[in-house]
Amino acid sequence: MNPPLPSRLTARLCWVAFLVVCSAAFPAETKGPAAGWRAGTGREKITPAGALWMTGYASREHPADGTAQELWVKALAVSDPAGNRGVLLTLDLCGVTREISDHVAAELSRRFGLPRSAVMSNVSHTHCSPWFPGSIIGLRILPPDGLKLATEYTVTLEQKMIAAAAAALDSLAPATLAWGEDNASFGVNRRENSEKDVAARRATGTLRGPADPRVPVLAIHDAATGALRGQLMSYACHNTTLNIYQWHGDYAGAAQTELERRHPGATVLFTIGCGADINPNPRGTVALAEQHGRALADAVDRALDRPLTRIEGNFSSALEDIELTFAKKPTEAELCENWEKDQPNKAMYQAWSAAVTDQLKTKGDAILRYSYPVQAWKLGNLSWAALGGEVVVDYGLRLRSEHKGNLWVFGYSTDVMAYIPNERVLKEGRYEGATSMVPYGRPGPWSPGLEDKIVGKTHELLARTGGK
Repeated sequence: MNPPLPSRLTARLCWVAFLVVCSAAFPAETKGPAAGWRAGTGREKITPAGALWMTGYASREHPADGTAQELWVKALAVSDPAGNRGVLLTLDLCGVTREISDHVAAELSRRFGLPRSAVMSNVSHTHCSPWFPGSIIGLRILPPDGLKLATEYTVTLEQKMIAAAAAALDSLAPATLAWGEDNASFGVNRRENSEKDVAARRATGTLRGPADPRVPVLAIHDAATGALRGQLMSYACHNTTLNIYQWHGDYAGAAQTELERRHPGATVLFTIGCGADINPNPRGTVALAEQHGRALADAVDRALDRPLTRIEGNFSSALEDIELTFAKKPTEAELCENWEKDQPNKAMYQAWSAAVTDQLKTKGDAILRYSYPVQAWKLGNLSWAALGGEVVVDYGLRLRSEHKGNLWVFGYSTDVMAYIPNERVLKEGRYEGATSMVPYGRPGPWSPGLEDKIVGKTHELLARTGGK
């Protein structure tokens, strides 16, 4: 027997119920920007193919002779609910020039319409990476073939930075962003602690000088599956565990490799904080670089194991230069006398003399002025400040103490032109405050007053982006 035909009312109710079920199973396509954050990652290998000269140490006497660990440029792109985008580039390099950063940003602006302030670059400062023109120009005078290879590498490097950023922007997909932090203790203030005394001072709790043990962590999860797609970690410590003739990312490279092993499918990036006067300890071997890398990876995983603060809100960015000045021009006698009397560092002083002499010829008094970059990002309830140069730890500590919101502070960003001491370190002098200007090919120490200029502009840009 066939069931009776439904009434008109019953049929209508069935049809409405059917539409409700279908709409839940097959949501309507939304127009315009995604409802939440999106994120994407990209990466390119930047290990030199040839035997390039290395950077970071003046003591090296010949080009690199192999690869102990691959070097990478990695990119993290983010897009907020309103469609505002930014891309962070992290590089396993000792330095980066303003010219490279600006060339890459200009191309990304042309292709993707990103404002200059929405492109941020940060180098890990590994000393087992290649030298290239414009970066640490007072370190040595390269032979013509070495200079040619370094120039060619720079062209390839820019292309790979653009490719990594483009891949990240092209792969933007719905994601949740959340952050937390933990601590690592292998970074030690090198100005206040003799390397040979660190173990004993650690044991007795008598380490001296400021340091920043924080390990901030950003986690990127797939919005649909919850899978971990990316991580960003930071630490304020020099990447100087190694002084070998092979390419290597030092402890930061080891940490990234270890975390990507522990979290398959996730791209892991590293940004260095304000660690210009902080060294890893102990140091000297690949095994120690891997040990520090595991310690950093452990800190990241501890942070991920605790509840994270989810990022809500929008993205905004700002980038401006301030003018810093050098205290004085060296005399002609000073350009010669140092390398004549300092025989162990003769080659470096010769390179410094040649670099400064050339700048004096082409720039004159303008050699005493430098356009210093300060950058700020706001990702919802989290703010980032990115400072150029090798920034001492005091800046990170001061900026965080004065900022009312959640703030991460990076050094080694956009342009690594010299050490950036605060007023205390500038007055004390020594390497970070004075003589480090030699390998960087600068005329001499900075003029007093740079700390308040940098801190003031950073606060201004953070406020402009909506930070507190």
